Amino acid sequence: MDLDTVADELYALAPGVFTAARDERAQAARAAGDRELAEEIRRLRRPTLSAWASNLLVREQPDEVQRLVDLGEALRQAHQDLDGEQLRGLSAQQHQVTRALARQAGQLTARAGHPISDDTRQEVQDTLHAVLADPDAARQWAKGRLTKPLSAPAGFPTLSGQPAPSATVRRTEPADQVADPDAAPARDRKQQQRLDQARRQAADAEQELHDREADLATAQEKLSLAEEEQQQAEQRVDDLSRQLKDAESDKQRAGEAARQAREHTRTADRAAREARRRADDTAAHAHHLAEQMPHTS
Repeated sequence: MDLDTVADELYALAPGVFTAARDERAQAARAAGDRELAEEIRRLRRPTLSAWASNLLVREQPDEVQRLVDLGEALRQAHQDLDGEQLRGLSAQQHQVTRALARQAGQLTARAGHPISDDTRQEVQDTLHAVLADPDAARQWAKGRLTKPLSAPAGFPTLSGQPAPSATVRRTEPADQVADPDAAPARDRKQQQRLDQARRQAADAEQELHDREADLATAQEKLSLAEEEQQQAEQRVDDLSRQLKDAESDKQRAGEAARQAREHTRTADRAAREARRRADDTAAHAHHLAEQMPHTS
């Protein structure tokens, strides 16, 4: 048993049975003497329904994984190059692909006996959008072990097919107007300032997200440790209760044995006294007969 094997097995399960299966694997690892592995298994978090649907899609449609990853690379490159025409075409394509894959995920969960709602299917599509936007998200998704839906970083082309907010929009001045030679640089500076501000805000929001996720991870780890301690305490209570029950049974058996032994002792004592009385009577009778016999000279 190792963590990767157990994680692959658990994240293929529906969320409703995840926790019980996880605890069973952790107990098995602990019983085998591997407390470190048991703790790692206990820290695995139950996936949301949309995360499970995304994991199921990865497992059941492996050919689509590379296709989506390749599309994401092309989209990110077009976004970086600010290639508006290519970006619009790829954005429209990503909308079609993610919508089709989200629909497939819904079909897969329905066949598994757990149909998902439109909102959950939208979360799956949002996760696929994040896969296109972020190579780290793509690698995480491709493992098939998501615990929650993913979100695309700020500034990436949206599912509506519109170009990124940071893309430069070029406008031409009307032919009948005389361009101010100082206006274009000033306008460019203002646009660059707005772009820089938007990027700073996006970076701050991303940092805030990372901080909150770090806080969440810490809270989840504390929860896992608390649950582990609770389980150990409950196990000790169960063990002590079982020992107390066994001791009560031993006490009852010992009491019954003592009662039978006392009864046997009383019976044996009565029999011994009766035997002693008969022995005394027999001895007295023999002595009496001996005295009545004539003496020979």
